[in-house]
Amino acid sequence: MKFTKKDWLYIAGVSVSAVIYSFGMNSFVKSGNLFPGGFAGISRLISLLLEKYMHIGISFSVIYFTLNILTTMLVWKHIGHKFVMYSVLWYTETSLLTQFLVLPQITTDPLLVAVFGGVVSGIAVGIALRCNASSGGTDFIAIDLAARFNMPVWNYIFAVNVMVLVIAGMNFGWDRALYSMIFQYVSKEIINGMHQRYKLKNMQIITDHPEEISKEIFKICRHGITRMECMGEYSHQNHSMLMVTVNAYQTGDVVKAVHSVDPAAFISVSSVERIIGNYFQAPLE
Repeated sequence: MKFTKKDWLYIAGVSVSAVIYSFGMNSFVKSGNLFPGGFAGISRLISLLLEKYMHIGISFSVIYFTLNILTTMLVWKHIGHKFVMYSVLWYTETSLLTQFLVLPQITTDPLLVAVFGGVVSGIAVGIALRCNASSGGTDFIAIDLAARFNMPVWNYIFAVNVMVLVIAGMNFGWDRALYSMIFQYVSKEIINGMHQRYKLKNMQIITDHPEEISKEIFKICRHGITRMECMGEYSHQNHSMLMVTVNAYQTGDVVKAVHSVDPAAFISVSSVERIIGNYFQAPLE
């Protein structure tokens, strides 16, 4: 397995993301006694329940790392190895930094803790996802489902997290559970905004150079292109319209490719809720 310059940039981005996430955990989550989404929330819940009912002190970091390692062993054969390795690096660094990094409490206001803690957490996970990594755990599950159905699934993961909040509310107070729900919602929205891999865009391109533009698009992505002949009603001149559905993160590259061939091309971009049929999704490395 060879590592390129891009891989090393991803590794650096993953490390920065881990630092940001650990800062959010220590300065917001722990100080506000909140429960994040995914394995982080499950780990905090298990740690607190063991201490409350069995008087067993097992730190969040130990439980979090253990759960992620077990999940990693299950998905290793089904998800790209580089992606898994970056994710292992992320949750390993996060576990260590959360355990040993001492940071001051930013605020005691529970609403501010929930909102800004969610922003910090969402930014951290969003950076990790853009660097071809994840926080492991439920992220592995979400990304696998997203790859299967070509649609964002973070809303469904959020619904699963509610179960953790119900248990937390019953044992540690409903106010903490409700503030945690705000935290998770804010974090989810930030992640949805930053993570573009499984968001789809439909592009309509009006041009007089359809063959050349199609060749340039095929260099970027392996998606089918539909070509139709059309006429401009104002000029009464014949043109060609190319229709192609691409991932959101590919949109900028496609626009540059089109304008490199035809600077006068007219391009329309719209969001796609879902596609049904054959569509190539580049696998995670």
